[in-house]
Amino acid sequence: MKGEGGPRRSAARRLRAPLAAALLAVAALLTGGCGLTGAAATSSSGPAPSLSGIGPITFATGKLDTSNYLPALISEWNRAHRGQRVTLIQLPDDTDDQLAQLAANLQAKSDVYDVMNLDVIWTAEFASNGWIVPLSERLFPLGDFLRPAVETALYQGRLWAAPFTSNAELLYYRSDILKDAGAAPPRTWGQLAALAKTVAPRYGLWGYASQFLAYEGLTVNFAEAVQSAGGSILSPDGTRVTLDSPQARAGLAFLVNGFRDGWIPQAALGFDESASQNAFEQGKLLFLNNWFYVYGDASTPGPGNKVAGKFGMEALPGPHGPGSSSLGGANLAISAFSRHQRTALAFIRFLTSLPAERQVLIKGSQPPVWTQLYTEPSLIKQFPYLPVLERSILSARLRPETPEYNQLSLAISSWVHQALMLRQSVNATVSSLSKELSQVVRQG
Repeated sequence: MKGEGGPRRSAARRLRAPLAAALLAVAALLTGGCGLTGAAATSSSGPAPSLSGIGPITFATGKLDTSNYLPALISEWNRAHRGQRVTLIQLPDDTDDQLAQLAANLQAKSDVYDVMNLDVIWTAEFASNGWIVPLSERLFPLGDFLRPAVETALYQGRLWAAPFTSNAELLYYRSDILKDAGAAPPRTWGQLAALAKTVAPRYGLWGYASQFLAYEGLTVNFAEAVQSAGGSILSPDGTRVTLDSPQARAGLAFLVNGFRDGWIPQAALGFDESASQNAFEQGKLLFLNNWFYVYGDASTPGPGNKVAGKFGMEALPGPHGPGSSSLGGANLAISAFSRHQRTALAFIRFLTSLPAERQVLIKGSQPPVWTQLYTEPSLIKQFPYLPVLERSILSARLRPETPEYNQLSLAISSWVHQALMLRQSVNATVSSLSKELSQVVRQG
């Protein structure tokens, strides 16, 4: 069996070598000092807990994040840290359920979680509530990370988490159909609407879909339409509602007109990420707005997948040129109630190291935060749309940064869904939504 086992063991050693180097790099953190220093050492409400305590830790993350790359990385860590083993805690699939579970434990000051994989939109809420500890920027190579990803981990000028993955929504299109129709991928809303109206019906397809169910996905899509048109929902400091503008009305009108004119199907009013992805893979859509992970799934041939090898990806279009995606991704934070924060920090540094991030991309099909991984020829060969993804992330914008984000999102998705159902005009929706958002911000 030499011919089978020998090469496999060699390949495994080559794979583990960079990870082993990353483990050595964080070893000094556990043997030397690693307290919180500098401006990041003190929160707005007083001194933050010092980074002390070495021992076993837990890592809380959503179930969807655990299937490919994380078990291998955690095993690599555990082999090198017998007394500081990491136990994976799987949170629910749904992000709202994840937030509820984390918040309930942290409000009780429970130490059940040490490291938490947080949605990028939670930074302000977790930091303002004192649930996580600030981190020293000097402990992470932030200059090598995608700048938008770094900004998601900042709150009031301080670093509260380590960027782990980033993300942006992209426009998926049926390349085979556009080629047959002699059309190029759309770069503007007008081109998208024209192709969705004219080309899609000729091939028995729906024109365009995204996530239009009344939930966070709709907030994401509405924010993208508003900012692509040049508008915004809140001021940069999150203290003032700026939604009531011609740009916001133009963004909402683009979506409403799609439903009114029929190039967005009524079925899309019930689409979340999974449902819209399924519709595209089943060959029902000409265009789909969704996250990067769809690329890996749609590229894998299998029963029910009619688009493998027949689709492409581009940046989202805007009114007159490229649009702007909402920024997605996840950050790694340390619980303020962890008893082993020193180990937690070392584990986070390992997970965000360059070798580990490469595995996040290769095995997990998740967008990494290291900029150099978007320009490596071997990775671009495997993931041809990395340059498009990088451009989309760099032009993406974080959703409204406020501790009251969940309330804002509920209001946005509710009002916008009514407009998409053609039950309320664009003007009335923007005016009413602006007033409700102002109340939420004032109460916060």
